[in-house]
Amino acid sequence: MLAIIPARGGSKGLPGKNIKYLLDKPLIAYTIEAACTANVLDRIVVSTDSKEIAEIAKKYGAEVPFLRKKELATDNASAIDVYLDVIEYLGEGYKKEPFMVLLPTAPLRTSYHIEEAYSLFIKEKAKTLISVVEADIPISWYLSINKEGFLSPAGYGLKNGNVHNRQENNIEYIPNGAIYILNYNLLQKKRTYYCERTVPYIMDRRESIDIDTLEDFEYAEFILQKKNMGTNLIE
Repeated sequence: MLAIIPARGGSKGLPGKNIKYLLDKPLIAYTIEAACTANVLDRIVVSTDSKEIAEIAKKYGAEVPFLRKKELATDNASAIDVYLDVIEYLGEGYKKEPFMVLLPTAPLRTSYHIEEAYSLFIKEKAKTLISVVEADIPISWYLSINKEGFLSPAGYGLKNGNVHNRQENNIEYIPNGAIYILNYNLLQKKRTYYCERTVPYIMDRRESIDIDTLEDFEYAEFILQKKNMGTNLIE
């Protein structure tokens, strides 16, 4: 299976995050190494607009067959268009097969997770797969502030009732950005990751760290340090 790792040069939340050193190596290296050691991937392609990211990606074992167009590297560019761009560059054969997307901002995702997600995808005969983590807060607890400055229920999950204890609410999940298995035709025609045969791959909260801010980065560093010391914080 093909894996695409999208890694543009610009980032407002944490500038240069994709190649910022996390302990002893650039952030993107964790994802490339996990992909390279997973037994289910036969090609790993990084999509980037940055020559510096491209060189680092190649050093750690990924391909960078081309630099991404400027219009696909802006804050407003669609991730779907980035994936379609890679598939269309690689050729017709890749349009017929599912492919995996691994965001470089998920350094705690390992080759084990990649292989397990792939096995689940095959077992369930799914069309797409999205890795998810249990949501921190029940959706029925969300509030809005009205024009007068007062709180009111936001209108989500009203069947749960926003006065219920956490244990009484439904369990909801959110994508964690670690693993996607996508379908070219679904992306092209309907521009969505989701369909009637989208299977969830559920991951632990600590494994689901998605780095967007300096605080996220520091937390990931803390978890990795503890892991390297043999302290099992990942449940």
